[in-house]
Amino acid sequence: MKAIIPAAGLGTRLRPLTFTRPKPVLRVAGSPIIRHAIDTLREAGISAVGIVVSEFTRAEIQHALRQVTDIPVTLIEQREQLGLGHAVMTAREWVGQDDFCVYLGDNLFEFGAAPFVQAFQERRSAARIALVEVPNPTAFGVAELDGERIMQLVEKPKEPRSNLAVAGLYCFTPEVFTALDGMPPSARGEYEITDAIQRLIDSGAEVIGQRVQGWWKDTGRPSDLLEANQLLLEKLEANVQGEVLNSRVSGRVFLAPSARVVNSQIVGPAYIGEDVLIENAYVGSFTSIGRGTVIRNAEVEHSVIEAEARIENLETRLQECLIGVRAEVRGGRTLPRTHKLTVSDASIIELA
Repeated sequence: MKAIIPAAGLGTRLRPLTFTRPKPVLRVAGSPIIRHAIDTLREAGISAVGIVVSEFTRAEIQHALRQVTDIPVTLIEQREQLGLGHAVMTAREWVGQDDFCVYLGDNLFEFGAAPFVQAFQERRSAARIALVEVPNPTAFGVAELDGERIMQLVEKPKEPRSNLAVAGLYCFTPEVFTALDGMPPSARGEYEITDAIQRLIDSGAEVIGQRVQGWWKDTGRPSDLLEANQLLLEKLEANVQGEVLNSRVSGRVFLAPSARVVNSQIVGPAYIGEDVLIENAYVGSFTSIGRGTVIRNAEVEHSVIEAEARIENLETRLQECLIGVRAEVRGGRTLPRTHKLTVSDASIIELA
């Protein structure tokens, strides 16, 4: 069974972080979001992954996946971004006659893709859709069920008839391509996968809705990235390999072999990547720090710090921050008690 990951969009809701990089390569808990997606698909028994990219996202995604060698990955060019249904059609030739799943790469599931893939293989229907109860169903595709069977699926309804939202994981037989053939675009000019699924339902095909067990997270906004980072770090196992000098490391901390901690305190769960230097600093729980970053004379917690950032000489603690690649945060003279920052790549912030 194959899997498609749509990754051609620009991720505008995550700007300014996505001005320079596509959303799937942003990191949570030490790895790009798309790597978490591929890991969960591999664990579910998926045999090959096709990633739908655009000319704007191809290079960064290819770079983020350069070390993926344990599952075949193919990049598939989508020349226009015309909705999820269009992304699936773009991968039609690659899929061939195989069953496949569509995994939205910015989604995270506590128990991964395996429960859905396994259930689909045990009871092969035209489609099996992950569903989750949400308080604001008007922002999602919404399903109406009769038992397990989906009877109606409506994209972003003004008056939803249930609170069961489509959660970003779909399993299909190739029959879905027949439903997509000749399907008109929606009112917003996109080819909606929900419309194709409704076509399957209307033709009498069996479409099953399966509720998500455990947590589910769509990492579409900055606050979602921080929450996803926390949820994933909850699963972290302690593994301190780097150098620790005159410092205290407590809780579940991953410290890469080339990382150094000097005259500092780290409280887990926390992820400290390769070539990181933590000096005269405090790193609190639910923080992940990317390769080559320096944190000196500063305090950070509940934050995601990307690669090669510098955070130095701060007199107050950074909390709930997203700091981009090669961004710098420098201290000044007088400061308020806390700062909450979303800092894009290569930015410099001087707190003075």
